[in-house]
Amino acid sequence: MTYILFEDTGKLAAGRVLSQAETSMQVELPSGKRQKIKASQALLPFSAPDPEDLLAWAQAQQEGIDLDLLWEFAPHDEFSFSVIADEYYGGKPTPQQKAAVLLRLHGAPHYFQRRGKGQFRKASQETVQAALAAIARKRAQQLQIEEDAHALVQGRCPDSISAKLYTLLFKPDRNSLEYRALALAVKQSGQGALQLLRQAGAIGSPWHFHMQRFLLEHFPKGTGFPDVPLPEADAEGLPLAAVKAFSIDDSATTEIDDALSVQPVDGGGLRVGIHIAAPALALLRDSAWDQAARARMSTVYMPGDKITRLPDDLVKLFTLAEGSSPPAVSIYFTLDASHTIVGHETCIERVPIAANLRHDLLDDQVTEESLNHAGPSQTYPFASELAQLWRIAQKLKAGREAVRGRPERAGGVDYTFRVTGLEANEATARVAIVPRRRGSPLDLIVAELMILANATWGGWLAELGLPAIYRSQSGMGVNLRTRMGTKPAPHQGLGVPQYCWCTSPLRRYTDLLNQGQIIAAARHGRAAMLGAPYKPKDAQLYAVVGAFEDAYKAYAEFQNGMERYWTLRYLQQESITESQASVMRDGLVRVEGLPLVLQALGAQDLPRGTGVRVQFGQADLVTLEQPCKVVEVLQARGTAAGVPVSTEEPAEEEDTPALVTGLHLAVDEAEVEVELEAGADAQATAGNTTSAA
Repeated sequence: MTYILFEDTGKLAAGRVLSQAETSMQVELPSGKRQKIKASQALLPFSAPDPEDLLAWAQAQQEGIDLDLLWEFAPHDEFSFSVIADEYYGGKPTPQQKAAVLLRLHGAPHYFQRRGKGQFRKASQETVQAALAAIARKRAQQLQIEEDAHALVQGRCPDSISAKLYTLLFKPDRNSLEYRALALAVKQSGQGALQLLRQAGAIGSPWHFHMQRFLLEHFPKGTGFPDVPLPEADAEGLPLAAVKAFSIDDSATTEIDDALSVQPVDGGGLRVGIHIAAPALALLRDSAWDQAARARMSTVYMPGDKITRLPDDLVKLFTLAEGSSPPAVSIYFTLDASHTIVGHETCIERVPIAANLRHDLLDDQVTEESLNHAGPSQTYPFASELAQLWRIAQKLKAGREAVRGRPERAGGVDYTFRVTGLEANEATARVAIVPRRRGSPLDLIVAELMILANATWGGWLAELGLPAIYRSQSGMGVNLRTRMGTKPAPHQGLGVPQYCWCTSPLRRYTDLLNQGQIIAAARHGRAAMLGAPYKPKDAQLYAVVGAFEDAYKAYAEFQNGMERYWTLRYLQQESITESQASVMRDGLVRVEGLPLVLQALGAQDLPRGTGVRVQFGQADLVTLEQPCKVVEVLQARGTAAGVPVSTEEPAEEEDTPALVTGLHLAVDEAEVEVELEAGADAQATAGNTTSAA
């Protein structure tokens, strides 16, 4: 019986010859499968032993064949495996021995190059040495991988993995030795990578963990700015406004975008100025700094820190700082004696900033009562102007609510985070969470005037045919949709016919882009299209809309997560183990006095609004999970103790806040818009504000 050893798609196989033609043969493999092969594939005919036995013997024998010896006496020219087998074994080797040599040659491409049909050519000495070095290196690497994986499984983190910890977790190079070691440890232990690394003590700082996750995703090249000269403010030649403007912000705010002014006019009316910092005068489209601002899209806020959209030195050129006269884009509204708007105009000018008022220092003084009875007895600055703006803001709000069809929800609470000691040592930093009633007079003044400016500028740009980036809102309850686009549309939640973010150009790229369009409109009027940075159907305009929405959502989720982190830290810091809370729905409770919503064991079947006392377990500051259970049911909302509670849901869906990424409580989007315009998202280094209904 005749057998044949042959090569098939780069591998060696053996079988029984069933039939043979001039250029091909039919072979039956040991598995019973029949296969047709070319005659050129046949390498070694033999009659004994069986194919399986021959390959098994050759496979075991070939490991002992000295490759260096084979290479030494192999001819420099192309040669057949049978020739080298004769040389190696001497005389006439058996088919098994020839097969062993063939397997050895076939499996050592770094020593011998395959030439087909059982022919080989030995590699140069340099090639062999380089290949052997590579094999040794691979062997050492594999040994290192196995050692590191074993260490992780045993609860120890090797230095090489510690050095690349966050890259491995969030932006891994799957070909790196560290990643392969971690993957092997995960496979061996049956645990997740994060759990394995935590058990090995690799994650020492949960705060650093959250920061690095965000930075690697959104700032992979770091948070530094390009090394290019700062732009010129280009304020030369701009007229100086005859006003005394003042801003209203938190004490920690450094990017002061907006200021206000009030002047009397004949007939008992007023001229109210809304003055916006004007970086668009210098950050021209596609300039180096415009590209840098576009890459970030927005300032990133978090308790205790922020990542600004523009460098501090550039912000200083345009921020509306007290005692300076920076360039600004101003919109002036003329109001009659009844505070009805009868006209408006936009100017590009330098604006004297008389004061930077800080609402956290003035909220206790600037109350509704003091504003309603403003007079010489009021000691806070700009008391008369604030009283006038307060009355205007109330009328603006009432007008929006009439269009909106319902009043905006009142009584919400903002929480200001103050983190101290973060720069020195995150582990020992302390956080204060200060509740602040939303809708204070100063908040309302800023919010209503910024909404007025944004809605008016949006309508003006649309009238001139200039494209801009708008925000619109439609729908109710779960169907509420807020969109960004390049065409004006009603913002149902705010009760305005169109809404165009323009009042925060130092913090948001959309506002900077829109400001460039407003400047063109102010300079050229009906011919503004000629000088506008963006024309209709500009592809880059659509790209900015999509990129901004993605970035803004990611930044908001990060801010929410960091606020939750510091809230859980606060519970630990103050040794708070129990608290009162109110039941929401689906087992969620809102903790009283803190911006914290948790899943609480025992709250699933309680009516919404029920007051409860909850007990906290040990928080996980990495996953931001806080165990919580109901330990006592208190008086239900709107009932007396002992009276059955109605399980009917309230009429308005907006009264049920939603969870943002499971981490943070958000309010109705229309309310959020008002807060944004009030500067609630502009809290800087030492302070940060979040909201709860």
